[in-house]
Amino acid sequence: MRRIRAALAAALVIALSGPVAPAPAAQAPAGPETFAAFLGALRPDALGRGVSEATFAAAFRGVAGPDPDVLARTRRQGEFARPVWDYLVGAVTPGRIARGRARAAALADTLSAVEARTGVPRWIVLAFWGVESDFGASAGSVPTIRALATLAQARHRGDLFREELLAALAILQRGDIAPERMKGSWAGAMGQVQFLPSTFLGHAVDFDGDGHRDIWNSEADSLASIAGYLRDLGWNPGLSWGYEVALPGDFDLTRYVGEMAEFDRRGVRRTDGKPLPPAGKASLFLPGGAAGPAFLITDNFEVIRAYNTSDSYALAVGHLADRLAGAPALARPWPSGAERLDRAGLQALQRGLAAEGLYAGDADGRAGPKLREAVRRYQIREGMVADGYAAPALLGRLGGQP
Repeated sequence: MRRIRAALAAALVIALSGPVAPAPAAQAPAGPETFAAFLGALRPDALGRGVSEATFAAAFRGVAGPDPDVLARTRRQGEFARPVWDYLVGAVTPGRIARGRARAAALADTLSAVEARTGVPRWIVLAFWGVESDFGASAGSVPTIRALATLAQARHRGDLFREELLAALAILQRGDIAPERMKGSWAGAMGQVQFLPSTFLGHAVDFDGDGHRDIWNSEADSLASIAGYLRDLGWNPGLSWGYEVALPGDFDLTRYVGEMAEFDRRGVRRTDGKPLPPAGKASLFLPGGAAGPAFLITDNFEVIRAYNTSDSYALAVGHLADRLAGAPALARPWPSGAERLDRAGLQALQRGLAAEGLYAGDADGRAGPKLREAVRRYQIREGMVADGYAAPALLGRLGGQP
């Protein structure tokens, strides 16, 4: 799982599409002279990595200074942590399911070939494609070089975006895409698959054989790049991402990790009526608390999170994949009117649990595996329902303030 941990570390600091919040930005230097000085310092590093003077000049033609819209996005601290149920409503819509099934039929031969080469199911590949760019229809329109240069000059997240900018220049030097066609999100994620430049260099695929790895315009390259990246992260072809399950009334939530066969013996049943697989490890995931849907998730769920660290994103990809393959909607409704903590509340909860010796990590306001585990440990210690859900009442019990 080393590759997954490395990818998660990278994904954690990047604001991509989905419910991942940008961190507060550093103040960006202003003015064309300062930007010119930034480019002057960048040039020798780029040339030292094999980027020619001509490529460098072409990349920055028309880029006179920082993009104020990109800088504004780094300071926006909106309601990024929407409840998982709200996120799923937007990500797994009837229209998206219909479009995905139509694309599956139209690209059946390509998907079969990608699946045979990588071992990653077509429905998972299509689900990533659908969530990232609505099957290529919304791949982003922000010029990548301008966006990355803006973030790099501002030192947003330290040196991360300077390295991504140098990687983007390397892509241009290789000739995979022309500068004017290299576009994506405000944070530098590119094309139909929303790869950062470093991810592109390491994992993009020329599947149509035209000599270019084109995640902007080639459906074949886009699909194969998603699948190849997941394979490289450690996707296990023998596992699903997870299953919605029903728990017996007397289920012991303190025993939330184990073998599939053990969960079966304890009365856990798939809501679609099919049997649990006879082998494989899983953990119980209750993203809306004990009153909401329950899932058994596998290591492949963590592979999905390596693409984007949000639990909501991973659940949306997994559920969309199931729906594209013909599975029904979730059987259990989400809890009506359930309270949730915002980013400030989650940060306060993380600090409170850290003070109790239960949480080790940054107080970043993100609900992920580390926070779930800490919450469960606290709930078990206090004799509470151990669902791992970061509810406002839990923060109040710890005496925390957002």
